[in-house]
Amino acid sequence: MRAETRLFRAPGRVNLIGEHTDYNDGFVLPSAIGFYTHITVSPRSDGKLVLHSTEFGKKFEFFRASLPPQKIGEWCDYVLGVAIQLTKAGIAFGGADLLVRGEVPVGSGLSSSASLEVASALALLSLSGKTLELKEIAKLCQRAENEFVGARVGIMDQFVSCHGKAGHAVLLDCRSLDYDLVAIPEPVQFVICNTMVKHELSGGEYNVRRAQCEEGVRILSRSNPKIRALRDVTVHELQARRSDMSEVVFRRCLHVVKENDRVLETKKFFQNGDLAGVGKLMLDSHESLRDLYEVSCRELDAMVEAAKGLPGWIGGRMTGGGFGGCTVNLVEREQAKSFAAAIAARYQKEIGIHPDVYVCSASDGAGAEVASAG
Repeated sequence: MRAETRLFRAPGRVNLIGEHTDYNDGFVLPSAIGFYTHITVSPRSDGKLVLHSTEFGKKFEFFRASLPPQKIGEWCDYVLGVAIQLTKAGIAFGGADLLVRGEVPVGSGLSSSASLEVASALALLSLSGKTLELKEIAKLCQRAENEFVGARVGIMDQFVSCHGKAGHAVLLDCRSLDYDLVAIPEPVQFVICNTMVKHELSGGEYNVRRAQCEEGVRILSRSNPKIRALRDVTVHELQARRSDMSEVVFRRCLHVVKENDRVLETKKFFQNGDLAGVGKLMLDSHESLRDLYEVSCRELDAMVEAAKGLPGWIGGRMTGGGFGGCTVNLVEREQAKSFAAAIAARYQKEIGIHPDVYVCSASDGAGAEVASAG
């Protein structure tokens, strides 16, 4: 391996609680997980950005000075978006070879995109001689996905990919970007269950939900100008203005307001060692996402039901944007493997699909990694 070759990695994430609160300036409680995107980077003298992936066959070459003005609909868009945002920030880097190796399951709702963005940012920054704080890297990667890829994601995924810590979740205030580390008890593991479905309506419906929340804020702020987002609203205030908004908008807002409360309560329960309380709040979150925010689906509901009553199960819910993807479960470590096998069998019997099930723990965030010997 050449001396100038460098290696970086960034993890995917699972969100324990706090769904659809991030773009409402609210609170989330995600954790980095031990699935990483690894990038090997080395400089080139010809001014080209050459992108390879071990998972995807296509190789892409672009001249550094003339990157595409818009996405091309391939995996490389996430890297290109980051390169463009670095350039906009006045950070110059030359040509480079980037080899991407991904461990985060694509399309599972575990943020393979944010993992790729953050690892790319670290790799390209290493060629520039400049540094950025992790918080600024997260914000830059979010802009890349918002502006170049075209997904209106909040800051959560990129932030936890940067700031994750082994054995901890990250309680993030999505407005101030202040955060606290919340210890996950050592006898607990995450069991993430992939339903193996992703319904096509998810993209458009995500933007519809955002618009409905924004409509609720417009109505609520007429009587209280201090309300800038649903983060600023109490359940009492929302109930008082119920007649001013449609029933659908009210339900969307009620989910977000109560979900913010659940996140803060979950932090307290973890700190107090009340895992039963954490589990109940996770299940409450799922029911709210199903009934109020209406982003669950038959497969997600079946996976949550399949967990109930299994030995070692503490609590679980859908995680991610919805309409498919994964559930996350807190499970006693000693029971995690048997739980994984049992829930897979139950789900397959109910739905007829064999799910992918991942047993993992809270892991460290992004950074440089040392090449293995040989």
